[in-house]
Amino acid sequence: MLALLAALAACCALCPAPAGAAACELVRIPLCRSMPWNMTKMPNHLHHSTQDNAVLAIEQFEGLLGTGCSADLLFFLCAMYAPICTIDFQHEPIKPCKAVCERARRGCEPVMRRYNHSWPDSLHCGELPLYDRGVCISPEAIVKADAADPSTQEAGRCSPESSPDFPLDANNLHCRDAADRCKCKTVKMGLKSYLKNNYNYVIRARVREVRARGMEPAAAVVEVREVLKSSLVRIPRDTLSLHYTSSCQCPPLTAGDEYLIMGYENEETSRLLLIDGSVAQKWKDKMGRKVKRWDQILQGKARAAQRRNRH
Repeated sequence: MLALLAALAACCALCPAPAGAAACELVRIPLCRSMPWNMTKMPNHLHHSTQDNAVLAIEQFEGLLGTGCSADLLFFLCAMYAPICTIDFQHEPIKPCKAVCERARRGCEPVMRRYNHSWPDSLHCGELPLYDRGVCISPEAIVKADAADPSTQEAGRCSPESSPDFPLDANNLHCRDAADRCKCKTVKMGLKSYLKNNYNYVIRARVREVRARGMEPAAAVVEVREVLKSSLVRIPRDTLSLHYTSSCQCPPLTAGDEYLIMGYENEETSRLLLIDGSVAQKWKDKMGRKVKRWDQILQGKARAAQRRNRH
């Protein structure tokens, strides 16, 4: 115990220099496999460039975790060492909320002081975002993800689902009614939602079939008629599969119908993904012009943000 706690003060010595941005990857840190997310991104908040480096540092907290000094300690450590990777925050991993850090420190620092150690400077709580004033994660926010919408509480339950293709986050919460049927979230197609969701691909396609595989993620086979946007994966005008990331087929597609489909891509597997939050609306001729105009606005905002960052 003493040896493990003694290493806490020196854990930052294991942190290599920050590396460039990388794609989401499966969490491989044993201590963090019980977390409500299974995808992470390196470098983490402690500047470890790989999970192998992060493992060496986080394992030094095992003795402290074994004391049960705080129910928030493991969540906080994993949010720092194996931060959740989401579609909306691919460039900068999401941080844990300040309150989570403070609860972990309040519970565990007295234990550390018994061995003449203090809370590590690398895990300082002061710079972390507040729950109601920034983007951050906390155990209560994930456990109570459906509490903000009373209609989902009355109608049934919401459960997080995930696959190696897509990180587990609020966009991937699938709700079921009292009869255990899937309830898909409705996303209104408009400029506001287009700018907010920043879809990787937008296509016009006719659905040939939807292949369900019991409780496994389904896939929709579509004929691509027009590619309006493709940012990571080259999309041919051909027959291909769109992969759902859960057993709930959200958004729903009907064989034989033609749709405007907006979704996300997995660059590593070259898969086009559909999540509960993607858009699939029956095709109308004016839709193509709207999307092209929205994408011009999105690109303009991105260029303006780059100019501001340079200055």
